[in-house]
Amino acid sequence: MKLGARIFKTGLAIVIAIYIATWAGIEPTFFAAISATFAIQPSVFRSYQTILEQIQANIIGAGLAIIFALTFGFEPVIIGVTVMVTIAIILKIKLDASSIPIALVTVIIIMGNPASQTNFLIFAGERFLLILIGVLSAFLVNLIFLPPKYETKLYHKISDHTVDIIRWIRLKTRFETNHYSLKKDLPVMNETSLKIDNLFALYKEERTYFLKSKWSKARKIVLFKEMISAHRKALSILKALDKHEHQLQGMPEDMQTFIQRQLDHLTEYHDRILMRYVGKVNVQLTDRMEEEVESGENRLTDSFMDLYDQQYVTRDEWLHLLPVVSHIVEYNEQLDHLATLVESFFNFHQKENTVAIKDPEE
Repeated sequence: MKLGARIFKTGLAIVIAIYIATWAGIEPTFFAAISATFAIQPSVFRSYQTILEQIQANIIGAGLAIIFALTFGFEPVIIGVTVMVTIAIILKIKLDASSIPIALVTVIIIMGNPASQTNFLIFAGERFLLILIGVLSAFLVNLIFLPPKYETKLYHKISDHTVDIIRWIRLKTRFETNHYSLKKDLPVMNETSLKIDNLFALYKEERTYFLKSKWSKARKIVLFKEMISAHRKALSILKALDKHEHQLQGMPEDMQTFIQRQLDHLTEYHDRILMRYVGKVNVQLTDRMEEEVESGENRLTDSFMDLYDQQYVTRDEWLHLLPVVSHIVEYNEQLDHLATLVESFFNFHQKENTVAIKDPEE
């Protein structure tokens, strides 16, 4: 079992929150621990972004809890109404929805103890401070400890997912796939694509504090955006091959061979570009493959046009194959663009353009 950074940060924030509450002499300390759990964020930037909203939501929840409790009492119905009003106000002023749980915890722990009516304002103030201690403890941990390595996570997620897609494409062009197995894997691939988008969003949010690093980060964002586009294009080819498999099997054998060889070249080219980014492939090899891919694209498109001109297949059969060929041509263009960006990244401002990607085991 491997403990991730967020798991460790959550535990650490809880420990710090409990110690601070104990040192301040405010009981029960586990309320601070609860709010610290809700307040942990996946990145430093999001921690900055949410800390003020969480404090505002906490103030709204505490204020409404005090007003409703003093006005209407501590009945469960009153607590429920207070919770609904709190949510409505937070949404109305357009605070982030992630701040709602903090506000609701504040409402419940303030109004959930009817025995506190004698010194209610002091009691409510202590509960408010407990929640605030938890939020600030989580912010402190997010700010100082274990900054997430989203660049490494994003690259390996893209690379691993691309390798999986490439394997399926190669099997599909040889008509060796288990149809039901692929149908089962396609939804998983779509979910992985969404996870990659989320990681990319977190990576973009990470802030750099030096001018050189900012320029390098801006270039990397463009590169990763193109890597994601290339992997999505590969996935679209796999889906097109799956959808038009029967039409492809009905094509002349030489056309099937052209498609198979071109996709073999393209997928290998794709893999080499990704390895080039982390320094595992030299530029000469990538250039040689680019020439092979361009030559293969010309042969493929010429052969495809001949099918129509020479009437080797019917018009409907030719039109059914057209989306597959179009995806292949677009994939080729996408990879050429990605290769150009990668080479440009390393050829200009070399001192600033450092790749901070480590092996997954590290």
